[in-house]
Amino acid sequence: MFGYYILGGIIFLVSAYVSNTLKSKFKKYSKVRLQNGMSGAEIAQKMLDDHGIRDVQVISTPGMLTDHYNPMKKTVNLSEGVYNQRNAAAAAVAAHEVGHAVQHATAYSWLTMRSKIVPAVGIASKLSNIVIIAGIVLASMGNALGTPVFGIGIGLFAVTTLFAFITLPVEFDASNRALAWLERENMVTQQEYAGSKDALKWAARTYVVAALGSLATLVYFIMMFMGSRD
Repeated sequence: MFGYYILGGIIFLVSAYVSNTLKSKFKKYSKVRLQNGMSGAEIAQKMLDDHGIRDVQVISTPGMLTDHYNPMKKTVNLSEGVYNQRNAAAAAVAAHEVGHAVQHATAYSWLTMRSKIVPAVGIASKLSNIVIIAGIVLASMGNALGTPVFGIGIGLFAVTTLFAFITLPVEFDASNRALAWLERENMVTQQEYAGSKDALKWAARTYVVAALGSLATLVYFIMMFMGSRD
């Protein structure tokens, strides 16, 4: 278990670095005012209109960096630091979230796949760690059920790891759609575009770190499982 704590510590430090850098970038580009004077909400609404999407509502949601698209309610949820703000960071985030709405409207394959496994991921994320710990404890007590229970826990954790990797093309594609639209429609200047691109780049890295961290943990659990069978 000591190795797991070391691995967990490394993943935590890398994740914290990327997260803090993202917040720093967001703060930096929040100071780059948009020359077109549009707010994040207005940017989002225009991008929806330009793509002919009429059944999605742009709403405000509490918190910082809590922006997301809800495919069930068909809402683009923009945080307080995006909805009313008129800067490069707000433009980037607003357009990115609408990128998910465009994916939904066009039945983007990776988003469809991710949506289908959401129920399974919800169950797996709640049970995986509990089942893994139970398996390890049982095995340490010499209980024959320890190994199979541990294996089931690993299977559940693998589902969450798969979800993390399926999320990557979804997020990268949404950012690409956002940046392409911002540039194509001349919504931002070159300086504003550079800031938007940099902000979205660091946002994407949070998902990459999460996926790699999940994979590293999964591999570690598998190695433990194989060792317990020797």
